[in-house]
Amino acid sequence: MRTYVDFLRVRHAARLLGGTLLGRLPNGMAMLAIVLHVRAEGGGYPLAGTLAAVNGLAMAVGQPVLGRAMDRFGQPRVLLPAAVASAAGYALLAAAGADPPAVAAAAVVLAGFATPPLEAGLRALWTSVLPGPEEVHAAYALDAAAQEILFTAGPLLVVGAAAFSTEAALLLTGALGIAGTLVVACSGPSRSWRGEVRAADWAGPLRSPGLRVLLLSLAFAGIALGVYAVAVVAYAERAHSGSASGVLLASMSAGALAGGLVYGARSWPGEPHRRLPWLMAALAVCYLPLVWAPAGPVMMGLAFLSGVWLAPVLACCFSLVDRLAPAGTVTEAFAWVVAAVGAGSSLGSFVSGFGQELAGVPGAFAGAGAGGVLALLVCLLGARLLRPSPAVPQVPATVDA
Repeated sequence: MRTYVDFLRVRHAARLLGGTLLGRLPNGMAMLAIVLHVRAEGGGYPLAGTLAAVNGLAMAVGQPVLGRAMDRFGQPRVLLPAAVASAAGYALLAAAGADPPAVAAAAVVLAGFATPPLEAGLRALWTSVLPGPEEVHAAYALDAAAQEILFTAGPLLVVGAAAFSTEAALLLTGALGIAGTLVVACSGPSRSWRGEVRAADWAGPLRSPGLRVLLLSLAFAGIALGVYAVAVVAYAERAHSGSASGVLLASMSAGALAGGLVYGARSWPGEPHRRLPWLMAALAVCYLPLVWAPAGPVMMGLAFLSGVWLAPVLACCFSLVDRLAPAGTVTEAFAWVVAAVGAGSSLGSFVSGFGQELAGVPGAFAGAGAGGVLALLVCLLGARLLRPSPAVPQVPATVDA
């Protein structure tokens, strides 16, 4: 773990990581806070689930848009207004409740779309803050592993605030986003960071074929995550255990945290584009046994294993994004990673519901294995494109919108 100690001793590193994690807590809080508030206001489960899904999709759309703006205008000028606007969306939902539905929908769209792209912004900063590739490798792995804390601590904060009122839970969600954004945006590296000049075209980072392959592969991996989140609820209902879904989610998160910490603690041979297919293969193999859905401790063990390779896959992908993104598009490229995983997760939730209807709990989990296998196939078929090309001089470039 010496690598992590060295990394955290670098000036600004602990502040940037801690502030980003604080500001991203709403990502692990929003869905539950929205559902609890809508239900408390008399809205049905279909409305609550729809509003939560709309919030997630709005965030997936907003991240690349705000990421492009950050590449052009810098970080504080985008992050701070976005955090305030997102908090305003949660406050509007707290005030309006579930009726009329149109107002509630507008509130969750605003809150989701304006979610500040702290995740993408942090990854864009690491190469300028840290002294070398070893520290950047550790930062990506620790970042990917620490995400699991958000989805454990976030729901607990919502439940605690909702004990007072569901309005308090929504207001806390927005307030934490502003607090974390202030920590990051007021730091020296964030204030001084500027994106490179970029070629004038609408596609931005998506003009990189390798990045398109990477995003498609991550979207399929996201399907597996969305499937899992729904399938554990079906598993808990079959087991007549109200706590089983939470235990299985925590087991997967613990696996991801452990895998990410081990992966980032040492250097690995080979280039990231050669390492990624092996990591994807391990991820797919660990998703497949979930279809068995055995009882008790065995299922907890499978859940832990299903998470072990997730953070290493993400950390390796972050390294590739740095190399594949065209000049001047790095923040938007990292934002597309967030959008791809989020969109895939939303689709996975849909797929898992139908799988459960057709084949019970094994059918609900089947989509996780399918998503992992498809992610691997895309990675293998596009392996040649994942190899970063040597840098070439840019054509005369202008900053585009």
